[in-house]
Amino acid sequence: MPELPEVETTRRGIAPHLVGQRVSRVVVRDRRLRWPIPEDLDVRLSGQRIVSVERRAKYLLINAEIGTLISHLGMSGNLRLVELGLPAAKHEHVDIELESGLMLRYTDPRRFGAMLWSLDPLNHELLLRLGPEPLTDLFDGERLFQLSRGRSMAVKPFIMDNAVVVGVGNIYATEALFAAGIDPRREAGGISRARYLKLAIEIKRVLAAAIEQGGTTLRDFIGGDGQPGYFQQELFVYGRGGMPCKLCGTALREVKLGQRASVFCPRCQR
Repeated sequence: MPELPEVETTRRGIAPHLVGQRVSRVVVRDRRLRWPIPEDLDVRLSGQRIVSVERRAKYLLINAEIGTLISHLGMSGNLRLVELGLPAAKHEHVDIELESGLMLRYTDPRRFGAMLWSLDPLNHELLLRLGPEPLTDLFDGERLFQLSRGRSMAVKPFIMDNAVVVGVGNIYATEALFAAGIDPRREAGGISRARYLKLAIEIKRVLAAAIEQGGTTLRDFIGGDGQPGYFQQELFVYGRGGMPCKLCGTALREVKLGQRASVFCPRCQR
């Protein structure tokens, strides 16, 4: 599924074409997403000017003059800009038409994403209890160390917990743990402060690098500008189970942690 870098890439791709534009019409062809699209979305959004496009965790916040469209890309969704009037294909569920002659089109084959409306988005139930953004000063290794005390769960699902820090999904948790030399199976509460300080640095570095390179292209993801991401070329361990470690040559191992595949190097990570 699209992770934080992919969502941020989408935000950066669509924002310049949305901010300052007035919405002329909203066309909803299928409301059956993870939560039904509001029946009155067209009435609420049409005629309004878009003032900003922000991201919170993996949610995109398209802020209008009054109210915010909260969008989530689900497992396979994407938002991209197309010319007004371009015929819709299968799975292209929503068009937000702009006076500029472009429209923002939402595509979601599995319909597991979301398009919701809120007058107070940061206090919306989906966003209210989220942890800090990983690329801000609110997140650091000290936070990881303090929250991990007494926790017996494995460190990988611990750093993927959105209450701990948002947006560290499977791909980037796997890569950050490899970069920090930490075995993803280790108990979160048994890892030292020094190692958490290192891990936090690597989480920030890996996410920032992925954003800079446009996210990670895995099956369905396409950026908001229609261009794929290229960070997949830089992956050291994710999706490489059984292959040799790029650093030491040891065969990478794959295990299940929290129902997710996790690949690690038994020599480089401890």
